[in-house]
Formats: sequence, C-alpha cells, structure tokens
Amino acid sequence: MPRPSGFVYILASKRNGTFYIGITSDLQGRVQAHREGRGSEFCKKYNVTRLVYFEEYPLYADAIRRETNLKRWKRAWKIALIEKVNPDWDDLIEKWHH
Repeated sequence: MPRPSGFVYILASKRNGTFYIGITSDLQGRVQAHREGRGSEFCKKYNVTRLVYFEEYPLYADAIRRETNLKRWKRAWKIALIEKVNPDWDDLIEKWHH
C-alpha cells in the first residue's frame, strides 16, 4: 500500500505578518479549513489565511521532519525562504492546480 504524500506549508496574515507552519496531505482542503476558521484557533485568532509557501514530499514522514525543522528556524530565515520563491507574497492557493 503506497504511503500518502505530504505538504509542508506556511500561511501568513500579510506580507511579513504572523506565520503559521503546518503539514497536510490535502493542501487545498487544509487551506480552505483555515479560511473557514476550522484549521486552527491560532489562524482564526490572527487571521492567518494566505498561503505563501509550500513544499511537497513523497512521504508524509518527510513532511513531518521538515515541518519540525522549519519551526525551529529564525524568522528572518523563514522570510528569506518565502521571498526566494514568492517575492510578492502572492496567495499561492489562488494558482493551485494539482
């Protein structure tokens, strides 16, 4: 039985705003849940709903390891990572076609 893939994602309230880092096997569904206030109390409280970065991993366990690692990063490193692939801080879910 194949193991599910996983996504590590970063949501932001706005450019350089509050961040949330999470993992999921269903990126679009998870972002939708955050937008509807069902994703996490933190995201709901701080209006963290803009998908600004994500990575896909063939194994969910690898996504878990990456999430753990990213959560330990300094804020400046996270900003640099986001801006490397998304310099305008676009909401990437709007362009999502998987």
